[in-house]
Amino acid sequence: MGFENILFEQQGRVAILTINRPDKRNVLNKATRLEIAAVIDQVAADPGVGVLVITGAGEESFIAGSDLNEFGRMTPLEAYEFLDTLAQRLYTRFEELDKPVIARINGLCLGAGSEIALACDIRLAADTARFGQPEINLGIMPGSGGTQRLPRLVGPGPARELIFTGRIIDAAEAWRIGLVNHVYPPAELRDQTMALAEAIAAKSAFSLKMAKRAMRLGQEVGVTPGLAYEALAEVACFCTPEKEEGVNAFFAKRRPKFHPDDG
Repeated sequence: MGFENILFEQQGRVAILTINRPDKRNVLNKATRLEIAAVIDQVAADPGVGVLVITGAGEESFIAGSDLNEFGRMTPLEAYEFLDTLAQRLYTRFEELDKPVIARINGLCLGAGSEIALACDIRLAADTARFGQPEINLGIMPGSGGTQRLPRLVGPGPARELIFTGRIIDAAEAWRIGLVNHVYPPAELRDQTMALAEAIAAKSAFSLKMAKRAMRLGQEVGVTPGLAYEALAEVACFCTPEKEEGVNAFFAKRRPKFHPDDG
């Protein structure tokens, strides 16, 4: 499948989606969003992909927000339809994908870029990256998940401050408040991300799927029903060949081979 606004490649069991609009700071227009949706479909259907990495082309920007040439000129009804379909619902698909998603944040991560990163499972950043929800400065507010996911990730106090002020923070502060998992020098970010992605992709795909589902469900419905689902998900893992391979490998003191191409 050919794309105009993104790059898509696969290295082993790791798929890499790169927003490829560096001259526009990788801001998201409608065409780019539709291509992202197509990639998610492709990754979801491919058992050879274990982890999805999303990043931005160049060193300046991960995703610097939405394309205001489109979004800023929408009518209220157009804006609602856009937010419902090509923003909130699209970003939620990263959460719903039954495979871990890692954001490799190499520069500006603002507005829509921040909201995509929040929908990923893990966020790794260059120490030159910058983060923020600056929508309040435009007389609007985060409308693609920022008001919901940011408080859940960093806590209500820091989230309110960032959203109410529109302040841009550096990678060190993003790490301090729990917005990102790790921070690396720009020259190390790609290799560190691939090392983590490859380590995760080597695990049992079914176990990863069930663990991700259990964590997401628990955040939505609370601890008690989350624990009930967790137990059922664990029992489901007991029904798989991967469980037998993992246990046998443990007792044989060898690395488990969960995938046909494992060495």
